Amino acid sequence: MSVALDKSMRAVVVMGVSGCGKTSIATALCAHIQAHMIEGDAFHPEHNIRKMEAGIPLTDADRQGWLETLGRELQRTAQGEDIVVLTCSALKRRYRDTLRAALPGLGFVFLQLSPEEAGRRVAHRTGHFMPASLIDSQFRDLEPPSGESRVVTINATESTDVIVDQIVHWWSTAATTP
Repeated sequence: MSVALDKSMRAVVVMGVSGCGKTSIATALCAHIQAHMIEGDAFHPEHNIRKMEAGIPLTDADRQGWLETLGRELQRTAQGEDIVVLTCSALKRRYRDTLRAALPGLGFVFLQLSPEEAGRRVAHRTGHFMPASLIDSQFRDLEPPSGESRVVTINATESTDVIVDQIVHWWSTAATTP
């Protein structure tokens, strides 16, 4: 399907706490707009994965190298003609700013949901290194991106189709909205 997106925003980050649906939404969005997906979790160093598996929250220092790696991957992928969608928790403003510095004009899709819903989703998820016990730490670290440019906040409890439609509508009008 051909979708007319704001060309000044060649990439977006689908962000939020664990369990908000970043990968599911990014996968559906990429299929809908024919974009290239970068799965942020695939770039975590082994040390970070071991800490999370052990139920130990990551620190800013743990995340810094990972964010820099994601920034380089965004730059590399966005050099071509591809539209790029990155999944990344991007919980704090400084994390988002690290990614923005790597690729100016970057947009953010904040999938918002309650701690209870995030905990429920993560508790029922299999095959992922992030345990439900870390949900509280994610909400403690979360600095919602309200007031930041090129951000849309979406209710993560909506259906995948509704969320993708909302993202596409926002992205297609992003240049005309503050």
